[in-house]
Amino acid sequence: MIPLKSNNLIRTFPLITILLILANALVFAYQLSPVAQEHNFTGELGAVASRITSKPFKLIIYRGAERWIILPTLATLITCMFLHGSFLHIIGNMLYLWIFGPNIEDRMGHLRFILFYPICGLVATLTHIATDPSSPVPLIGASGAIAGIMGAYLLLFPRARILCLFFIWIFPRFIRLPALIFLGLWIALQFWYAHTVPKEMSAVAWSAHIGGFLTGLLLIHLFKKK
Repeated sequence: MIPLKSNNLIRTFPLITILLILANALVFAYQLSPVAQEHNFTGELGAVASRITSKPFKLIIYRGAERWIILPTLATLITCMFLHGSFLHIIGNMLYLWIFGPNIEDRMGHLRFILFYPICGLVATLTHIATDPSSPVPLIGASGAIAGIMGAYLLLFPRARILCLFFIWIFPRFIRLPALIFLGLWIALQFWYAHTVPKEMSAVAWSAHIGGFLTGLLLIHLFKKK
């Protein structure tokens, strides 16, 4: 099922959500450039578990055409959130961010949302590293941080209706599901895949999704406006 729209109204302009979508889009556009691909921009700034666990403070030096980026390895815990592997990857993540982000930003306020988003992403990445600390594969994507938003949404708006597109064979159908059902099914699938799909056969960090989602569930009451 593909979520298309939430029926929840917002009272404030989702400034941070829009800026996050724009930032992800700009970084992805740079990833597609010949310079970025030639100098392994994605591999250098993605979160590599084996590199973080063995040499967390070693400097990463990315040499672009004109600019250098010098960061400690630990900084990739943050930079990885703005990298994506394909058009489908970034479109899917930004769609979920656009559907669920504005309501959470509305309930928190802009400043708290700025903190909440990277914290969820950081814990999501650390969860992935904890489950596979020797992995040499760069973890990239905003899905861990967005999963935290989805966890918060589940607690705050369980009865909100999510318009979803799904297919019966090749025929599209639309259905409105309560957020409790849609998000409950989503996180259940993450647990299922995490325990049934071998790591070497999957390009998706299921454990990061779970870590981000649970972080959102736990932190939302600390971040929402009273």
